[in-house]
Amino acid sequence: MKLVQAIIKPFKLDDIRDALSSAGVFGLTVSEAKGFGRQKGHTEIYRGAEYEVDLIPKLSLEIVIRDDQLETVVKTISDTAQTGKIGDGKIFVSDVEQVIRIRTGEEGEAAI
Repeated sequence: MKLVQAIIKPFKLDDIRDALSSAGVFGLTVSEAKGFGRQKGHTEIYRGAEYEVDLIPKLSLEIVIRDDQLETVVKTISDTAQTGKIGDGKIFVSDVEQVIRIRTGEEGEAAI
């Protein structure tokens, strides 16, 4: 099993969720996040005063999947989240040793 974590632009969430559902992935966790990468923030003007925004709002998606779904999920997220502009995000993939569904006690892939 794999854990796929994707850091994305917030406005891409609905498109990614729909694309993942079409690809057969039905569970994901979404968290609000702030951060920066190469863009290192930007400058905005509010009521005539210029100020720097160091941390850019992002969303963090976490999806636990079977190993055979990995290529499809990564490609789906990558293709859907890509705008071609700086700040599109990143995808991280990690191994998952064990999953347990609390309600039923199911373990492993049956608990996903």
